[in-house]
Amino acid sequence: MCGNNMSVPLLADAVTVSGAERETAAVIFLHGLGDTGHSWADALSSIRLPYVKYICPHAPRIPVTLNMKMVMPSWFDLMGLTPDAPEDEAGIKKAAENIKAIIEHEMKNGIPANRIILGGFSQGGALSLYTALTCQHQLAGIVALSCWLPLHKAFPQAANNGVNKDIAILQCHGEMDPMIPVRFGALTAEKLKSVVTPSKVQFKTFPGVMHSSCPQEMMAVKEFIEKLLPRI
Repeated sequence: MCGNNMSVPLLADAVTVSGAERETAAVIFLHGLGDTGHSWADALSSIRLPYVKYICPHAPRIPVTLNMKMVMPSWFDLMGLTPDAPEDEAGIKKAAENIKAIIEHEMKNGIPANRIILGGFSQGGALSLYTALTCQHQLAGIVALSCWLPLHKAFPQAANNGVNKDIAILQCHGEMDPMIPVRFGALTAEKLKSVVTPSKVQFKTFPGVMHSSCPQEMMAVKEFIEKLLPRI
């Protein structure tokens, strides 16, 4: 899957927030469409734990169908934002392999998979869900903000290795989200309950919040990370 640093292209220029002490856990967080890793590195810095390493890679720049083929940072092509819109299956699978390469690189550097949380916002959250559920390593958890499950019709079969059947998932969504309506988030939460142990899925909604984060949501993320990645 991946050898040395050079074979993990996303790590070359990823924004990394190092721990203030010995790093015993990692959070890999994927930004949304048109964004970069910098904004989420800043957001995560505000809730950081001193023994956790935060890795915020940048998506490659590609033409995006949804935005009239404009070239922008995007993990995979997007044709639409409804549950029945066509999807870039090859692009999603390739992006997931690139994120799995980061996970394997961290494992080789001494952080076990069960001390790694994968998370993301919007398109990045979608990719984090797909990647974690199809990963052959048992991860600590998933943070899925304002997002959906890509290739949802392929599940639960796509997660047939069942390694992450008991993974904890924190899914958050703004109730006023105009881009990915909260009902799509609710449908995603129901779908996730058919893939993993239902009691492991938390779905929190935030009144008045649009397609963005808020301080209350970030506190929920911090509590989730602290619970799953305790100091060792």
